[in-house]
Amino acid sequence: MRPLADCRLYGILDLGYVARDGLVSMARDMIAGGVDLIQLRAKGHPPDAVEAMGREILPVTRDAGVPFIINDWPQVAAAIGADGVHVGQDDAPMAEVRGIVGPTMIVGRSTHSLDQARAAAAEPADYIGFGPLFATPTKPDYVPIGMDDIRQVHEAHPSLPIFCIGGIKRDNLSTVLAAGARRVVIVSGILQAPDVAAYVRGVRAQLAGS
Repeated sequence: MRPLADCRLYGILDLGYVARDGLVSMARDMIAGGVDLIQLRAKGHPPDAVEAMGREILPVTRDAGVPFIINDWPQVAAAIGADGVHVGQDDAPMAEVRGIVGPTMIVGRSTHSLDQARAAAAEPADYIGFGPLFATPTKPDYVPIGMDDIRQVHEAHPSLPIFCIGGIKRDNLSTVLAAGARRVVIVSGILQAPDVAAYVRGVRAQLAGS
């Protein structure tokens, strides 16, 4: 399994963009392009449905050595033996999440400010998402935080994997990297690309050159 410290490109299988019956093929395309982590985000779907989807995707990611993360549902992550779970600011505290998934599973936390990043690092979370940097239809209720704090959050937490997120696409990635980002999450840019694998390869090339 790819170590979290080596992961720079985080892809999300978001049911807002991918049809239920297209999840596995999309995961394969993302892996073919070289994505480092894959998360299943199925907002509005009950845990039993998320579990069923996760069980279909997990063999694909496991064969490729790509960590597979479940969004929101630690119980589902534990039940299927996923590699990690991602929780938001309004979700359970870390002690409760760890009580469900155990001490070795990857646990990530969404953060939207320097203060939230500091709190997540202290929990400690294994990684954080930091954003949204730009307005994004994936999170329409979240106010963009911009890029002014990217360098500061990395300087404050040099050993914590920080994945910048929110409205990032190939056409603004160079700006995000220039602002100090080292790792990114891309959602709609990947999922809506005409050639997903080629798009991911292009993103990886930009990351490698930064």
